[in-house]
Amino acid sequence: MDRFKALQTFLDVAKSESLSAVAREEGVTPAMVGRRIDQLEADLGVKLFKRSTRKITLTPEGVSFHEDVRNILNELRAAEESLSVGARSATGRLILTAPTAFGRKHIAPHLPAFVAAHPNLSVTLALSERIIDLKNERVDLAIRIADLKNADLIAVRLARNHRVVVASPAYLKRHGKPSTLADLARHNCLITATEGGLADSWTFREEGSGKAAGANTAIKVAGHLQCNDGEVLTRWALEGHGLAWRSAWEVSEEIEKGRLVEVLGKFAAPGNDIYAVYSDRKFLPAKVKLFIDFIKQAFGDPPYWEATRP
Repeated sequence: MDRFKALQTFLDVAKSESLSAVAREEGVTPAMVGRRIDQLEADLGVKLFKRSTRKITLTPEGVSFHEDVRNILNELRAAEESLSVGARSATGRLILTAPTAFGRKHIAPHLPAFVAAHPNLSVTLALSERIIDLKNERVDLAIRIADLKNADLIAVRLARNHRVVVASPAYLKRHGKPSTLADLARHNCLITATEGGLADSWTFREEGSGKAAGANTAIKVAGHLQCNDGEVLTRWALEGHGLAWRSAWEVSEEIEKGRLVEVLGKFAAPGNDIYAVYSDRKFLPAKVKLFIDFIKQAFGDPPYWEATRP
């Protein structure tokens, strides 16, 4: 029996808790998957799974074995892939995850060119707001916009990020353009709603005040419209319903076309930067390295969405 295949089957069954699910994924019969597990257990002399008519779960011995097998196979794959790190071409399958809006605007449009440059590579892009566990979910690379503090992962900064306040020309014509942070109090502000409540404090960088130069300050804002979706907030701003505080990458195209106008630009504070994140492994697969290099070049320095800023 192919020991590598048997160990991968073991991991797949442990994750899905179903022989049938693994069999469907591989295009084989459940009996064949079951025989692999039976043979592996026979070779090891220990039961790895408890089986019932509804599902299959790990025994205590299986739990202990699972962690070791996962680490070994991850390092084996990485070692194999790292042999081509110095090469100019990638092969296999690259699995990426990215935040939904950013992925749509600034990752997905570049992937066809990346695949064209590496015709023996396929790419799967998963758009999600969920923080995916890269080690356990077999994802090669995550794009994250965050203040990263996880020491178990390696992060490469892809681009800087700024927050900007924007409004439509029609809104500004009706209500005037704010010129100071205090002016926000008389404007309808479009606010992000989160599970923890309203994100109604906008952060700015103070200039010419009694505070230390360059210090950040949080300004409480208010308004009649709130939403947990950034694209909806941007649409409301485009329709003239108020001021929106958005990342530059979200609204740069609308600013460039004159559909939105940036205000309070001299107070703009840096936001969380944009990173490529991958598991802390001894070997960096060529497909991951090549994609990071490619997307950094595609974004530019400064990134193309900052071109509309003074």
